[in-house]
This record gives sequence, structure tokens and C-alpha cells, in this order.
Amino acid sequence: MAQECSFSMEDLLCSVCCEVFDTPVILSCKHSFCKTCIQTHWDRMGTRQCPLCRRTERSTRPPINMALKLASDVFRKNPEQFMAKSVERCSIHNEQLKLFCRKDAELICIACTSSRSHKNHEYCPIADAASDIMKELTNRYNPLKKQLTTFEKLQESLVELETYIQKQAAEIAAEVKQEYEKLHIILREEEAARLFVLKNERERKTAMVREKLQEVNKSIEELSDIIRYIEPIKIADNLTFLKECKEAIKRTSYTAPETEFPKKALIDVLQYLGSLKHGAWKRMENDVHHSSVNFDPNTAHPNLIISDELTSISYGKKQQLPDNPERCTSSMAVLAANSFDSGKQRWFVEVAYSKEWYIGVARESIKRKTAVFLNPKEGFWVISNNEESYWAQTSPRTRLTLKKTPQIITVELDYDKGKVSFSDSADGGSIYTFKDKFTERIFPYFATGIKEGNTLRICAF
Repeated sequence: MAQECSFSMEDLLCSVCCEVFDTPVILSCKHSFCKTCIQTHWDRMGTRQCPLCRRTERSTRPPINMALKLASDVFRKNPEQFMAKSVERCSIHNEQLKLFCRKDAELICIACTSSRSHKNHEYCPIADAASDIMKELTNRYNPLKKQLTTFEKLQESLVELETYIQKQAAEIAAEVKQEYEKLHIILREEEAARLFVLKNERERKTAMVREKLQEVNKSIEELSDIIRYIEPIKIADNLTFLKECKEAIKRTSYTAPETEFPKKALIDVLQYLGSLKHGAWKRMENDVHHSSVNFDPNTAHPNLIISDELTSISYGKKQQLPDNPERCTSSMAVLAANSFDSGKQRWFVEVAYSKEWYIGVARESIKRKTAVFLNPKEGFWVISNNEESYWAQTSPRTRLTLKKTPQIITVELDYDKGKVSFSDSADGGSIYTFKDKFTERIFPYFATGIKEGNTLRICAF
């Protein structure tokens, strides 16, 4: 059977595992692989593509390549016989190719060693050459295979990252619209309130003008009647005039109401248009809070839930997030989006709703994927609390004794002087001060315990 086999040794090797085929299956693109190898490859990649030509396979259960399976079974039973019968012969001397010329990298027969083409060349038995070259090839091949695995994992991560970016952008857009809708509501309410007052003033002043107009119309009517009565008398003959003069003089004693233009009858324009934007802004100022720093979601541990316009973190259910280089995964930590490399900064952290917390600052180059000690040597200037036990994270730790439990802690950074100070925001009482020298960018640092509901919040003071 081995003599009739049309497959070479190379044909019997799976290109995925580089071993002799074990239950080979053939894809629609005519490439064959071990059944287990191709299924594992597809599971890892998440798509049914041929590893060689990248063509998508339609069938979920490719058929077995019976010819390859039979040849592979024959090889396993008698590999020496198979290899011997599959050896080629020298095209010049028709002798069996038993040697390998190292200089020309060619298979040669014994007669070739004395020929002009290979005279004085270095040659050796095929088995020895195959062994030596296999070692060299393996040394070159293994790093490439590792690189391929690395790139395949990176490919998978990048595909996931692209999907997450789309999801992240959609979530941010929805939240932006939601927050702006709150501002729109404030503006609409402010607009409606001003228009309501304007409507009331318009109705009140219109009623006043109409009442005055009625008085004027009445006076016009009464005066017109008097004028119409007197005018004919003035041009009548003396006899008629004297007969009617008593009544005419009586009617001219009519006293009309005041004819002044009403004061403050116009709309108070200043009340509605004067500082209109400022009034709306003041209304927003009462409803909108600004914090000096905000949490950076791209650095947050997957178990930290960020809310309230990036000012609140809580420990909760683990989220499916990319393991990007900036993300903290060794502890329940998050850095602020703000960073500092000079000057003075101050922010306020509400710790009342977390039984375990760590707050302070950290340098940009801290280790985020492996566990480290939170001390200045590792790039952390942090104080902590664990069940009412307070510590400054020095090396070794320093126990802190506080007169009362702080609800809100003030963190003050003086970068140029290398100081990080902590105090109770309620009374300004000092808690602890680190003194060091900063040599790189500094980020506000926050971490919670692993109990459900542990919450830290950045306050606006």
C-alpha cells in the first residue's frame, strides 16, 4: 500500500500542528487539516476560515479526507518502509539518493560524490542532514509560531476593542443626550416662566389700557354731544340764540376726566430681556455641580461602576471591558482623567459611604497589571481606611489617629514643593502630609474595597 501511495512525507503533515494527520478533514478550498486542529483554530478565531487561504468554510462538519487518512495510517504502522519507498532516485546516475550535499543543499547519490558537480563538497547521510536541518528549522520555526500566536491573540483583542469602541461611543452619546436634555428642561422651564410672567403683565396692562380707553371713549361721546348741541346755536339768529343760551351755558359746565397718558403702561422689557442668558445660567448653576477632577473610565478596574458625570465610583458586578494598557486590574482602582506636572491643586473626596478606601495621588508610570505595595517607592502617595482603621501608606505603614470619622477629605497637591496633604473638609483638621520629589506627571488615585456598594464620590466645594 505504501508503494502505491502518491503522497510524500510533506503531504502527510498538518500545517496547523505540523504533525502527521490525525483524522484529516478536507475543506471546500481543498486544504486539509486535523479535525481537532481546525476546530480549535476556528474556536479561537471566532470564524470558520482556512488557516492557509483565509477562505470562509461553509460547512460546520467538513468531510474526512479518506486518501490522506489511509496514507497517514500506513505511515504510522511502518514509517521506515514508507520513507524508503517514497525516496527518489538520482536523475543523472539513477542511483538511490542516500546523501545530502551541504554546500548545494541537494540530495545526491553515492556516484555524485566523485562527480565534477559535487567534488570536494561536504556531504552526509540523509538522516543526519535531516536531523541537523530540522533542529535549525525548529529553532527558526518556533519563534515564528509564537509570533503568530501573539498576533492572532492581538487580532482577536483588536476586533473586540473595535466592537467595544462602537459600544462605548454609543453609550457616551446616549448619556450626552440625556445630560443635555436635563439642561434643555431647565432652559424650557426658564423660558416658560418668563413667558408666563410676560403674559400676565400683558393681560394686566392691556386691561388697564382698555379701561382707560373706555373712559376716553365715554368722554369723547359726551363732549361730542355737547359740541353738536352748541354749534347750531352759535350761528342762529339772536332770538333763537337767547332762547337756547341758558341750556347751552349749562352744558358747557361739563367737566371731563383727566386725559393724561397712563404711566408705566408699557411692558417692562428689562425684566425679560435684560441679562436673560445670565439668569438662565444662574438657574443652571443651582442645578449643575462642577468638580475639579473626574474619574477616567479607561483606567477603571472592571468591577468599578462610574456614574454621576464621572464623579462617583462604586464596587459592583464585573463588566466586560478591554484590558487596555491604561486600565488598573491589580486592584479596585481608578485614576482621574486630570493630571498635573506643576502648581497647586485641590479636590474633595466623599468617603462616608465606603468602609474601605484608598485615596491620594500616583505617578503615571505605576504598575497597573501586577500587585504592588502602595507606597512612595512604587509611585503612590496614599492614605487608606479599613473598617475604621486609618493608615498612611508609607514603608512601613503609618497608623493614623483621628479625632472623628471624616465624611469628606480634602486632598491638596503642591507639585513644585513635592507635598500631598490630607485634611478633614468639615473642620480643616490635618490628617497626614507626604513630602517627596515628583519627577513625572501625577494623577489623583482612588480605590475601594471589594464589598458591594462601596462608593467614593468627588465633591464640588
